[in-house]
Amino acid sequence: MEKYDFLVDENHKNERLDYFLSQNLDNESRSYIKSLIKDGNVFVNDKKQKPSYKILLGDKITIDIPTPKELEVIAEDISINIVYEDDDLIIVNKKQGMVVHPAPGNYEGTLVNALLYHCKDNLSSINGVIRPGIVHRIDKDTSGLLMIAKNNKSHNFLSEQLKTHDIKREYHLIVHGIVKEDEFSINKPIGRNKKNRLQMAIEKDGKNAITHFKVLKRFSNYTYLKATLETGRTHQIRVHMKSINHPLLGDPIYSRNNSKYKLNGQVLHAKTLGFIHPTKLEFVEFDSELPDYFKKLLDIL
Repeated sequence: MEKYDFLVDENHKNERLDYFLSQNLDNESRSYIKSLIKDGNVFVNDKKQKPSYKILLGDKITIDIPTPKELEVIAEDISINIVYEDDDLIIVNKKQGMVVHPAPGNYEGTLVNALLYHCKDNLSSINGVIRPGIVHRIDKDTSGLLMIAKNNKSHNFLSEQLKTHDIKREYHLIVHGIVKEDEFSINKPIGRNKKNRLQMAIEKDGKNAITHFKVLKRFSNYTYLKATLETGRTHQIRVHMKSINHPLLGDPIYSRNNSKYKLNGQVLHAKTLGFIHPTKLEFVEFDSELPDYFKKLLDIL
């Protein structure tokens, strides 16, 4: 069990108890903190309070976070599209609708479940039992290329390239409206949306986020683009395009989801992936075809 103590200062008085704790415990969601408060794991001046309690100057807050239960991730015989594989890594072309790794509410049917069946014990252990081999992620409803590390040496090597922005990641997408510029970049910091914790947003105190865009084709009401990531923040392309009033077509979170085309999420595909190979020490690049739903939509438009 982890235990944390906080003393409320002038800058935080009159904040909700659950909000205060969610801002001071970066790894815990506000909903999880609410459940800890309701379960009696949070004390204010040695007394239990409600999540909505307005904290006062000088309040002493104690929170006990129970040790998480060991979760067993089951290997499942799920078909996955493997683009490349060797002793160090696997490149997978993930289909739209597949979750990358287990999380509350999604412990089966994920890419990790499929990888455990395919690779047995040959996956890096750096990210623990829930995310073995996972170096980076893409959203459930984003399709495309992902690199998976089969050992810890490869994982560290690839992760370092992510940190230094040396991995080539190109996405294809369709957005609402006509984008006028042929090529442009968006440099706006991204952080958790302060009004809606389930979303990301452009926030002054967010993390640096840079995306480069190029128009591939314009239609009557939509634009087809290529996006190149310089950084890799959560929902980066989706948030950046929303910020200039060109949200992704079909995006259920940041856009008006256009059911006219019967889409199952944002029209976004991770098409190209390039990096220095951890053993060969030479640049390798992989490209994937657009998925059928994407090609069909382009034909319709």
